[in-house]
Amino acid sequence: MSDQIAKGEEFEKQAEKKLNGWKIFGSKHEDAADLYEKAANFYKIGKSWDQAGAVYMKLADCYLKLDSKHEAANAFADAGHCYKKTNTTECISCLEQALNLFMEIGRLGMSAKYCKEIAELYEQEQNLEQAMVYYDKASDLFQGEEVSSSANQCRLKIAQFAAELQQHSINNNLLKYGVKGHLLNAGICQLCKGDVVAITNALDKYQDLDPTFAGSREYRLLADLAASIDEEDVEKFTDAIKEFDSITKLDAWKTTLLLRVKDMLKAKEMEEDDLT
Repeated sequence: MSDQIAKGEEFEKQAEKKLNGWKIFGSKHEDAADLYEKAANFYKIGKSWDQAGAVYMKLADCYLKLDSKHEAANAFADAGHCYKKTNTTECISCLEQALNLFMEIGRLGMSAKYCKEIAELYEQEQNLEQAMVYYDKASDLFQGEEVSSSANQCRLKIAQFAAELQQHSINNNLLKYGVKGHLLNAGICQLCKGDVVAITNALDKYQDLDPTFAGSREYRLLADLAASIDEEDVEKFTDAIKEFDSITKLDAWKTTLLLRVKDMLKAKEMEEDDLT
């Protein structure tokens, strides 16, 4: 292992020498980038994760000087994944820089991926407030890229943490939609699966998370929708949504998912009609 680290250090020295020297033709940053890449690989083989992370950050800096934002973003992500093994704070900082660069160049899917990864790291650290912030960002980005399954996973996480945080702090400012709103989002995600048993179990779980949820309009809506799915009653499903929407306007995300569930229900109803 020490041989690999020594090779890494040698390549890193060569890269520094290139950067500090003069070059008439070509780019010294390009040459240094190649050497930093080699150094980082040897550090990784030698399992010297902090050295590898630090070199990837230098590599990212070279790519930024060359205005190669995509490569710089990848280098920051590589740095983050090295630091992931030793230093969570440093890892998050690098992934944050990666996702911001991917946002700049319009690679929203990659930004969403790293947003979710940061959320998971905060979750592991039991920092649920920050985890919620990043799951929320990731959900919006995934939804923008029409990766609904990933967006829904993030919303389920937000609902879970919202309920847990409410148990500790009723006045938590981060619960901007209120825990019932988050639980409603989570319930709608469950409805999309069309599994009545899973929906019923989820409603029981939500009551455990927030005892006041059972008396809310959000709970009644989910319970009515679950019953209409069980009974395969499209009209009952539509009426439940209309009644809720007449008092509390459903946003575009909820409406889109509920229409998807309604279409599934209609298709099921037509199948039944064809069989009779």
